[in-house]
Amino acid sequence: MMKKILVINANPKSSSFCKSLAEKYTSVVADKHDVEQIHIGDLNFEISLNEGYDEIATLEPDLLEFQKKIQWAEHIVIISPVWWGTIPAKFKGAIDRTFLPSFSFKYVEGKSIPQKLLKGRTSELIITLDTPLFWYKLLYGNPIYKQLKHAILDFCGIKNTSSTYFGPMMNASHSHREAWLNKTAQLASKVK
Repeated sequence: MMKKILVINANPKSSSFCKSLAEKYTSVVADKHDVEQIHIGDLNFEISLNEGYDEIATLEPDLLEFQKKIQWAEHIVIISPVWWGTIPAKFKGAIDRTFLPSFSFKYVEGKSIPQKLLKGRTSELIITLDTPLFWYKLLYGNPIYKQLKHAILDFCGIKNTSSTYFGPMMNASHSHREAWLNKTAQLASKVK
């Protein structure tokens, strides 16, 4: 059965290994599914939510399109580098600006836990990092996973089904990068 899949490259750089991973995943999954792609670096918007949720700024066209693709998707693949322990600021800004009350969650009077408005969707995380993985998880506590899976996705009702890590990226050989691209192709081919 065809699935609607959104692949998000959360690395804002115009050229990055995350972008290569996103393009590899997209090309493989497109054989069996309907797929859309977002490169966060291509989006033009004000990154800061200056007044929090007290005063919602008008969304720029790129952010309206971002919301539309999130609502359209049944499965969301987030491909992100670890920058200072977690996601890049521009990707966090896109989430801050678009995952708004009434879009991704809704406060319910008398309840401390909001209603999850993006239920029925799944997600998959593909993470690149320079830190050795055991060090990142043991010493730092895996903050990118906790932020994405628990504080963002689950909060809105999106169920994360898998997380894959590639690294350390710094000084990675060509053969390591090829192996990571092949692993990404395998992940994409398993989507049902």
